[in-house]
Amino acid sequence: MLVLFGLLSCLPLGLFAHDLFGVRDDLHFSLEARQANKDGSVPTYKNAKASIEARINDLLPRMTLEEKVSQLIQGDINGWMDMSNPLDDTLVHNDTGLAQIMSTRAGSIWAGYQTPWEKLVYAITVGQKYLMENTTLGIPALFQSEGLYSKPCLHGFTDNGTIFPSPIGFAASFDRQLIHDIADVVAQEAEGLGINHIFAPVLDLARELRWGRVEEGLGECPYLTGELGYAYVHGLQDGSRRNTSSTAIARVAATCKHFAAFGTPQGGLNLAQVSGGERELRTAYLRPFNRACVDALSIMTAYASYDGVPAVANSHLLTDILRNEWGYKYWVTCDAGSIDLQITMHGTCDTRECAAKTALESGLSGEMGGGTYTYETLVAQVKAGQVDVKYIDDTVRFLLRTKFSLGLFENPYPYADYLSTLRTPASQAVLQRADRETIVLLENKNNVLPLSKSIGSIALIGPQVNRVTFGDYVFFNASNNGISPLEGFRQHLTNISSSTKINFAQGAELWSNDQSGFPEAVQTAQNSDVAIVMVGTWSLDQTLLWTPGTNATTGEMRDQSDLGLAGAQLELVKAIQSTGKPTIVVYVTGKPIAEPWIKDNADAIVHQFYPGEYGGRALAEVIFGDVNPSGRLSVSVPRDVGTTPVFYNYLKGGRPSSNPGATLADGSLMFGNQYVLNSPQPLWSFGHGMSYTTFAYSGLTLSPSTVSHSAGTVKLSVTVANTGSRTGKEVVQVYATDDRSSIVTPNQELIGFAKVEIAPGKSTTVTMDIDVKDLSLWTKDNKWIVEPGTFTIKVGTSDQVFQNATLTVS
Repeated sequence: MLVLFGLLSCLPLGLFAHDLFGVRDDLHFSLEARQANKDGSVPTYKNAKASIEARINDLLPRMTLEEKVSQLIQGDINGWMDMSNPLDDTLVHNDTGLAQIMSTRAGSIWAGYQTPWEKLVYAITVGQKYLMENTTLGIPALFQSEGLYSKPCLHGFTDNGTIFPSPIGFAASFDRQLIHDIADVVAQEAEGLGINHIFAPVLDLARELRWGRVEEGLGECPYLTGELGYAYVHGLQDGSRRNTSSTAIARVAATCKHFAAFGTPQGGLNLAQVSGGERELRTAYLRPFNRACVDALSIMTAYASYDGVPAVANSHLLTDILRNEWGYKYWVTCDAGSIDLQITMHGTCDTRECAAKTALESGLSGEMGGGTYTYETLVAQVKAGQVDVKYIDDTVRFLLRTKFSLGLFENPYPYADYLSTLRTPASQAVLQRADRETIVLLENKNNVLPLSKSIGSIALIGPQVNRVTFGDYVFFNASNNGISPLEGFRQHLTNISSSTKINFAQGAELWSNDQSGFPEAVQTAQNSDVAIVMVGTWSLDQTLLWTPGTNATTGEMRDQSDLGLAGAQLELVKAIQSTGKPTIVVYVTGKPIAEPWIKDNADAIVHQFYPGEYGGRALAEVIFGDVNPSGRLSVSVPRDVGTTPVFYNYLKGGRPSSNPGATLADGSLMFGNQYVLNSPQPLWSFGHGMSYTTFAYSGLTLSPSTVSHSAGTVKLSVTVANTGSRTGKEVVQVYATDDRSSIVTPNQELIGFAKVEIAPGKSTTVTMDIDVKDLSLWTKDNKWIVEPGTFTIKVGTSDQVFQNATLTVS
């Protein structure tokens, strides 16, 4: 560190002193020394005991126009560090590059590289010390990183942090506390290294399953997404960094994305337009953001257009709703390069100046890298009178509020003991909970599962057996920390059975139609007591995902026209099932798999959305019953791509199913109406999931059962009994239907859930507060209203009713 400090002391002071345009000259500081007061007192913005608003109001007038604009543009640590080699740990930097980056792109710095931790800490320390000690005002930067799975630390901290299941997977836990604890680990690992800005959570709804990024979100339900998003935001932010001011309210800044409606592109094609009206926007796409993100310190806009308006320049979304209606007061940034998409994709601007002006004035948001840095044109546009500086001032205020809320002006640096925050025993305990609770048992015919611990032999077959499959945006070699299913079964059987033999044959590749491995796989199944066939989708790490010539079936820019298994995988399952041995199919995927034949013919089906590092071991624990599966689908599973969309909360009348048709097993055609050769009903609906025990419900009550439309909450109570022979966790789901309404409302909506563990033969009374405002609708007059009338409240899943009651609203 002494060497580092010595290097930094050689860098020039007063970087921005050459141009003081925009600085007020009638205040209590001199133009030559804007970081100090004329009377020698400590400036308010440097006073850790002052309020955040007072500090912002003191700092902003001291800033030049160039300093303000530089706050709005994202820089990159590769401007002063060589990040090309992920194994290089050379602790040197480029002084010239450092000064250049900080002169124009100093508000936030991209640091999401795979690199040795020591080098990352060095790079961040160099950058922050330069800003704090070698610029006139000493404004620290947001240092940003992606997540282990998707961009924003969605399933873990990117740079060799603990990898958790993909978000669509951990949403299957239906466990708010677990999601909070996952995010808490992510924050701890990022915080110690000096990362203070995390790009998560993703709140895009999985209503268009062809889209490659379904794996990054929390499923199809606005309520579930909002609740789990809220838990994730608070898991990341709650607390404060070490040695910061008393006004600091967060350890790292969460970033809710993509604002808004990004996950339903036309044709499932990434970046394509999203069509819809104000009511759909309000009742579906914005609900998770409103629940989860009002207190998040950052929001990221979407690439796409909604109803013909680019999200990055949508004043109705970003100003009318987000800023004015919701009162959002923190930082908003665009996604990488999306300012330029107004020119290159949307065709709404023809110059960089237009793109910068339109985005700034419409949304008061910043510019992430990846484009041509169009915001650099703002300085000249302000001086030419083409852009009012008030838009820049207001946007900088939002960013400074986020920085002061993080306490960065007191301590923006990595921690000296950062190694103690990484990959700890506590984080591993959360990882195990996550990988266990996110596995969903879809089918279990004749109770073939769990397998007996005394079984003689098992066949592990398929392309997902001997590989670690994570979601997109992990780093290269991250799989080295993971446990494959093959290794997981070996480890688990070592502990529970010394006699069970594992027979392995891959049988096929994920990405090939080659069936030359089938004979070996069939023979392996025939030589075993049971066959477990592991198939699915696959993504790629952050480097390979964008490399030409690579293949993947999920991930950013990996959209699909077919939701079935790729290559020879389905035929492999059929070949193994034809042996007559009990056949268990395991899906390891980033999205639902539409294969009706497997549902009809497999003896059991287990779905493991892209797991975390413990995934292979957790899968073995579930298969052998040492863990009772408790996951529930966060997204419905269609019969095929032609029956999508298939989300559960469709509007009344939106999914008629009279006289469906079918193609029968013998190939004959049975014609119907809806559809003529298929059914619009999903293979499994949202909320579905089985257990190795059984549960019974009784005594559903609502207190009170009649409420005013302006009432706060209704207390729901129901008794749940474990009627089986194993301890298990049940997800109690509560749905509401507005029986009569002035506009068409969803046939049902999730409005509450709770996860409870119950021992065999025992029961528990589950109570939860139902928020009356969750029964509201967006009227023809563009208002949120809970209309008088009756609401059917049911406890069950989206396609099952265990108990129901009527709530009357007056």
